[in-house]
Amino acid sequence: MHKDHTTVLITSRKSWGFPDIGELWGFRELIWILVTRDIKIRYKQTAIGVLWAILQPLLTMVVFTVIFGKLGGLPSDNLPYPVFVMTALLPWQLFSKALTQGSTSMVTMGGMMGKIYFPRLIAPLSSILSGLVDFAISFGILIALMVWYGVYPGWEVVLAPVFILLALASALAIALWLSAINAKYRDVQQAMPFLTQIWMFVTPVIYPTSMIPDSWKWLFMLNPMVSVIDGFRWSLLGIRPPDMSSLIVSSLSIVVLTIGGLVYFARFEKDFVDRL
Repeated sequence: MHKDHTTVLITSRKSWGFPDIGELWGFRELIWILVTRDIKIRYKQTAIGVLWAILQPLLTMVVFTVIFGKLGGLPSDNLPYPVFVMTALLPWQLFSKALTQGSTSMVTMGGMMGKIYFPRLIAPLSSILSGLVDFAISFGILIALMVWYGVYPGWEVVLAPVFILLALASALAIALWLSAINAKYRDVQQAMPFLTQIWMFVTPVIYPTSMIPDSWKWLFMLNPMVSVIDGFRWSLLGIRPPDMSSLIVSSLSIVVLTIGGLVYFARFEKDFVDRL
C-alpha cells in the first residue's frame, strides 16, 4: 500500500525582500493553537490562574495611586487618579508583554521550528496576540472603577479598539527587529525588562502629557505609545484628544518600523534554526 508524502522545500532567501504574508492565512489554525497554548502555559500550575490578569494591573494601580497620586501629588487631568492611571496601565501592559514575548518568541519556539515547518512570522505574531486575553479580563476592572467613580464614556468609546490595535502594531513592529536579533544575540532578552521599565517612565502612564514642557514635546511624541495612551484615555474618559500631528507621526513610524522589520526578519529567516 502506497502512501502519498508531501515534501516542503525551504529555499534560502538570497536577497532582501518580504516574507510571504499570504502564507499566514493557510496556517491560521496553527496561530490559534499557539495563542491558546501560550495562555495555558502562562497560568499552568498557578494557584489562582487567570486571576493574575486582574491582580497585576489592580495592585500596580494601587501602588501608583499611593506613591504618585497621593504622596507625589501628580495631576490627573481633573479625574480620579485610580481611573486615570488604570486607563494607561491596560494598553501599556498589553504593549510591554507583547513586546517582551514577541522579542523572545524565536528562541522559545526554537525547538518546534527544528521539527516542523511553519512561517517563522507566526512566532512573534502568536506571542503578541495571546496578550489580548489578559487585556480583556483586566478591562473588567477598569469598567468597575469607572462605575465606582461615576466616570462614563461618550461616543469616543467606539474608537478605543483603534488605539489597542496601534499598541499591538507598535509591539509587532519592534518585535520583528528584536526577535531576529535575539536569535543571534541573547542580550536582547536580558535587556527587555530594563528597556520596558525605562520606556514606561517616558510614556504618560502615571502623569498627563500636559506636564511635558513644549521644548521637549517633539522628542516625547516620537514614542508611539504616547499617542496610544492619550488616545485610549480620550476614548474612555472624554479628556483632551490626542495631538493629531503626534498621532500621524506615530502611525507613520509604526508603518516604517513594520516594513523595515519585515524585510530584516525575512533576510535572516533562513538562518533562524541554525542560530537557535
